[in-house]
Amino acid sequence: MVVETTKKKVLIERIVGSFLLMVVSTTMLLAGCKTMNKSQKGAVIGGAGGGVVGGVVGRAFGNTAMGAIIGATVGGVGGAVIGRQMDKQAEEIAKEMGDADVIREGEAIVIKFKEQVLFGYDRSDLNANAKTSLDKLRTTLLKYPETNITIIGHTDSKGTKQYNQILSETRANTVANYTGQNGIDKNRLTAIGKGESDPIATNTTEEGSASNRRVEFVITANDKMKAEAKKEASK
Repeated sequence: MVVETTKKKVLIERIVGSFLLMVVSTTMLLAGCKTMNKSQKGAVIGGAGGGVVGGVVGRAFGNTAMGAIIGATVGGVGGAVIGRQMDKQAEEIAKEMGDADVIREGEAIVIKFKEQVLFGYDRSDLNANAKTSLDKLRTTLLKYPETNITIIGHTDSKGTKQYNQILSETRANTVANYTGQNGIDKNRLTAIGKGESDPIATNTTEEGSASNRRVEFVITANDKMKAEAKKEASK
């Protein structure tokens, strides 16, 4: 009974998060489509809707990442411009990163590192392999400076909520500090710890718990990139 309840809760949270993004994105797209013909509107709105629905089926990150994406969404033709730029970035990151999941969602990129890639179990110091992985990501982050990066730490539900919250915050800050020391403008970085509050799988199995122990990078457009995208869209 506990297993089924947990699964249902996680599924509902995923669907609600994706539905909210779909509503926000579609509304913004419609507002920005005044200068487009019917075919262009259909292509843009259909593409955004399909991406969100696909996310419901294959969600690989939690509601906190989804919230960061929604908060940075421009929508309309400007959002489509940002989306194309993010496609290019995601392709380059995926080529460099063999030990992380790179996911395109809306106008953002989510990079999901499994716990064992960055940290030893129940530890918050970066191992040598972790630094190698983050060094690979550095190249692309430097190449595309007009983005904000939210780093989110997560744990499973083993241990107390307070302990897990502190561990997730410490891990997120450790990754953010190393990234900042690695040449990335610290003003681009935000570190968040969510403890055990944002699972993407059940914590009743070891496989599910391992999935929940993760660090996510959410890459979104900064104000300059948004302004330039809107300017390009208005031409």
